[in-house]
Amino acid sequence: MNDLENIVEFIARNLVDKPDEVKVSIVSAEKTTIIELSVSKDDLGKIIGKEGRTAKAVRTILNAASAKINKRVILEIVE
Repeated sequence: MNDLENIVEFIARNLVDKPDEVKVSIVSAEKTTIIELSVSKDDLGKIIGKEGRTAKAVRTILNAASAKINKRVILEIVE
């Protein structure tokens, strides 16, 4: 599961102005994994993107990466 955490952290750090404030945590269950992403308030718009397009793209990447491990992955962007 560490790979998915690294993917989210890498993408987020490259999108925001304050990469040191990016925090990723994982809540894992048997069939589902929730990845919580926390960024600076100033960078929240950059992670979500226009009409949520950036967040949707990150979720698409996670779904493709999680297909190999047969788990459902949910990305939550925490304010």
